[in-house]
Formats: sequence, C-alpha cells, structure tokens
Amino acid sequence: MLRTLFLTALLSMASLHAEKKAINPPEFAGAPGAAAPMFSPGILVDGTLHVAGQIGADLKTNAIPDSFEDEVKLCLDRIGIVLKAAGMTFKDVVAVQVYLTDMDLFPRMNAVYGGVFKTDVGAPRPARTTVGVTKLAAAKAHLEITVTAHK
Repeated sequence: MLRTLFLTALLSMASLHAEKKAINPPEFAGAPGAAAPMFSPGILVDGTLHVAGQIGADLKTNAIPDSFEDEVKLCLDRIGIVLKAAGMTFKDVVAVQVYLTDMDLFPRMNAVYGGVFKTDVGAPRPARTTVGVTKLAAAKAHLEITVTAHK
C-alpha cells in the first residue's frame, strides 16, 4: 500500500515538472552578430507546442509587405516553420489567437487564414480568438498570430 502511494506521488510530481523544449528553427536564426531574440519561437511541453506571436515580416529582411494578404501569408508561413520544426502541421493546431490593428481587415485576414487552416470534412477547425488592438510591437505590422498545437 505504501509503495503504491509512493509511486503514485512520484508519477504525479513528474508530470508537474514536464520538460520544456525550445523550438528554434534555423530559418529564425538572426544575422551573424545580431542580438539573440528575447523569446523562443516555440516551446514544446508534453506534446503541446506554444508558438510565440508571429508577424508577417520576411525572415531575412524583416520587411513587412505592402499587401495585407501577403503579410497574413508570411505570418502563417512563419507559424508553419515553427510547427514543422516541432514535427507538427497546421492540422495539429487546437487554438489560434489573432491580433489585428484594424478590425476592418478581418474578412481579408479570414480569406487567407481559411486557405491555410483547411480541414477534412467533419474535422473540427481550431478554436480561435480575434482581438482588435491599437498597435503591435512592430510598428508597421497589421497583425500578429499565435497558436497552440498538440500532437
């Protein structure tokens, strides 16, 4: 009895201290000599991936395209890179948070989003929250998206 209680307690404690693994795709490596980012593009814990908020900036130039649709596509491409580095795809995404600086852009964002988050007939789409914000950390960005995925 005591041994069973000890093993149960030990297993419970092990799950509380799950190992966090940083997901740092090589595509996200900065230029030589550049300061390291203050965050990880993704953190994987017990099969759940938490992707840091991504904007639609080119990974090499950091430029945000003039076309909003291209900005959304680049943003989702960046998320796809992090998912792939963790061995996942957009089909593994369970929750999405979208931050828009102009809610009038929602239909245009949604059109690009729908092309990426395709689901099989009857399969659920990820839960999603869309929030209007006054501005983002990157002054020229019109949106930021973060996702949670589970495999």
